[in-house]
Amino acid sequence: MSVHTLFLRVDQVERRLCLFANAAARRQVVRTVFQTVSRLGDGVFWYALMAILPIAFGIDGLLTAAQMLAAGLVGLALYKLLKQTLVRERPFIGLLGIECAMPPLDRYSFPSGHTLHAVLFTCIAVTHFPALAVVLVPFALLVAASRVILGLHYPTDVAAGAALGGMLAMMSEWLR
Repeated sequence: MSVHTLFLRVDQVERRLCLFANAAARRQVVRTVFQTVSRLGDGVFWYALMAILPIAFGIDGLLTAAQMLAAGLVGLALYKLLKQTLVRERPFIGLLGIECAMPPLDRYSFPSGHTLHAVLFTCIAVTHFPALAVVLVPFALLVAASRVILGLHYPTDVAAGAALGGMLAMMSEWLR
């Protein structure tokens, strides 16, 4: 199988997944839940977590919050650079049948910044405070799913964001 054929197959599967996931957003309750998760994933949830960590865990929490902040800024710069360089249109723009269920924060979709930060912050926090995994892992998964369900990202945007977030988390741990 040639690389071109492989990319065509991935594209076909991805388009079907987008249509399937986005169809769920036509139900008001699903749309509302994932809009709320996505808005919390804009930063509110993560900022609150960074504020709570020092209160709950003292100096260890403060160091972890500082690590999250520094890594988050690197993640922000990286995903903005990639979006401006790769300029992939969002699914609701490029695919017939995809409804934009929530206004995007910017124009392009690759990679998913929401997913990048959800994975990044979850990995860092859970590395230092494993008990938080029970809340953070499901929330990060919901943030990632919300991006496809709301018609804002392709699955590969989300996968790339997750991979970048995981790599940045590992690098920040190494630097810490």
